[in-house]
Amino acid sequence: MVKQLLIVGLGGGLGSILRFLSYALTAKYYSKAFPLATFVVNILGCLLIGVLIGLLGHHIQSNHNLKLLFITGFCGGYTTFSAFALENVTLLQSQNYWTLIIYVLLSVLLGLLAVWLGMLLTK
Repeated sequence: MVKQLLIVGLGGGLGSILRFLSYALTAKYYSKAFPLATFVVNILGCLLIGVLIGLLGHHIQSNHNLKLLFITGFCGGYTTFSAFALENVTLLQSQNYWTLIIYVLLSVLLGLLAVWLGMLLTK
């Protein structure tokens, strides 16, 4: 268990550093109202998780440490949106359309509600 925690922590730390650098680079060249930094990180994270799944393919399932380092750790540290998107693609591929629709709607709506409620609770 300690080894797995260290693997996730290493990947997550590197992903978080890359997320910070992505934000800093975007903020340096873009200052409009659209939250471009978050958007870029989310889309790049989705591309990255897709590339990793594509490259590692069946190895990612057989080597749990690779999955922990790259998918759970690195991509999770970079953006959890990539995991959300991957789960939805998996639901789509397995033709679980109703689960997909419910998951997306509930995640977005309840996520927004939870942020608003959290802010309301601190006033």
